[in-house]
Amino acid sequence: MFEVEPVEKQQPQGRPVGVDKRFRPFDPHQVLLLPPSLDDWLPQDHLARFVADLVDDVLDLGPILADYTEKRGYPPYDPRLMLRLLIYGYTTGVRSSRAIERKCADDIAFRFLVADQAPDFRSISRFRRRHLDALADLFTQSLHLAQKLGMVKMGRVALDGTKLEANASKHKAMSYGRLVDKEERIEAEIAALEAQAAALLADAVAADTAEDRTFGIDGKDTDLPIELDRREKRLARLQAARAQIEAEAADKARAHAEDKERRRQERAGTSDEQAVTDAGQKAAGKARPKPKAQANFTDSDSRIMKNSDGAYIQAYNAQAVVDEEHQVITAADVTTNPSDALNYTTMLDQCVANTGVHPKQALVDAGYCSETNLEAARERQLACGTDTFMATGRLAHDEQVLPAPRGRIPASATLKERMARKLRTKPGKAAYSRRKAIVEPVFGQVMTCQNGRQLLLRGEDGARGEWQLLAACHNLRKIFRHVGTTGLAALAC
Repeated sequence: MFEVEPVEKQQPQGRPVGVDKRFRPFDPHQVLLLPPSLDDWLPQDHLARFVADLVDDVLDLGPILADYTEKRGYPPYDPRLMLRLLIYGYTTGVRSSRAIERKCADDIAFRFLVADQAPDFRSISRFRRRHLDALADLFTQSLHLAQKLGMVKMGRVALDGTKLEANASKHKAMSYGRLVDKEERIEAEIAALEAQAAALLADAVAADTAEDRTFGIDGKDTDLPIELDRREKRLARLQAARAQIEAEAADKARAHAEDKERRRQERAGTSDEQAVTDAGQKAAGKARPKPKAQANFTDSDSRIMKNSDGAYIQAYNAQAVVDEEHQVITAADVTTNPSDALNYTTMLDQCVANTGVHPKQALVDAGYCSETNLEAARERQLACGTDTFMATGRLAHDEQVLPAPRGRIPASATLKERMARKLRTKPGKAAYSRRKAIVEPVFGQVMTCQNGRQLLLRGEDGARGEWQLLAACHNLRKIFRHVGTTGLAALAC
């Protein structure tokens, strides 16, 4: 009706629009005409491809497959699929069964490994627990693969330990002294509740009403009130923890007395095993736990230990022997003793058993220094040629190692003084200076890359199996860095 001047179309404010610029086609709703191939999801040099080829062609799955003997029931997930998940998860730091389940839906590498299936977290957790021994055996398999590739030379190894947090809170632990006091108080409370229940039952006038009120309408006069039942269950847990602490004290006293008796017989030139047994039994009968000895109600095998930061945590003591050439772990174990001193001989023996070779040099820190270990180190050098460099004490910050004194070693020098003198020589300094560079990075890689600072499984067997699985995955990562995805063909059986 009215004549209006034409208005030019306004461009939106902001970045200028390019003229005649072509972009690559992008259609989020594009329907694929052909099904996608799983092989196109990952680059050829991806770690997931290495894990897939390793499980399918290299590793021995016989111990796992031998456990499936029942033909009835719904078919379980293929063990190869589950093993792929666990190895890749423990190598990349995804260890929780629920986290692995989420990754099977969100992460391309996990979806590639399971062929786009989706095992639930319960199946993953049950598989890990059921085949824990076989999974721990992967450690020796990974070590043998590294040996085939020439990655383990056994010229120089380093032994060290680290504290791994247990799947339990230190606030769920109780000392022996407090256990005894708490047990006595709960026993008194139970006695009072039992007297109260007996008084209620003795009330003949209102017996039915009292019993209904105390035991419930469907209860019997042999049932305990809820409060009494709760305290009795708590008392049973306290008594079990007390028995555990007392048994550990007895075992420790027995072992110490037997060792003392054997040394006495060696000095006297006699041998009487019955006397050794009698000495051990006598010491065990007199043993009394220290008031501060503790037991944890969540994980009874774990112990409160002091970590490298000086904090006290509920933990296990994880041990490892590492080869210098490629930082491959040659021995791995877990103990419940906070001290490293008890593990010198056992860890080096395990290293030899796993590799079949005695190392030329063994580097250990001051935590392993004891008269027994110094004697064992001298005997090991004479028997198999392993030269041990063991620190005899810790240096203060910025403290320098003094040069070795000139002249002959005094004939009266103790084993500790001889070892300290050995470490002050130029060869001793050069050898021991390599200790941190060999073993400390391995613990750092396990803690950071594999998220291995805290264990998920409880009990000493569970902790040992999980630590050895972490060590196996560490070795497999080293192999992957060494050969990539194309070097497994030579290792296939």
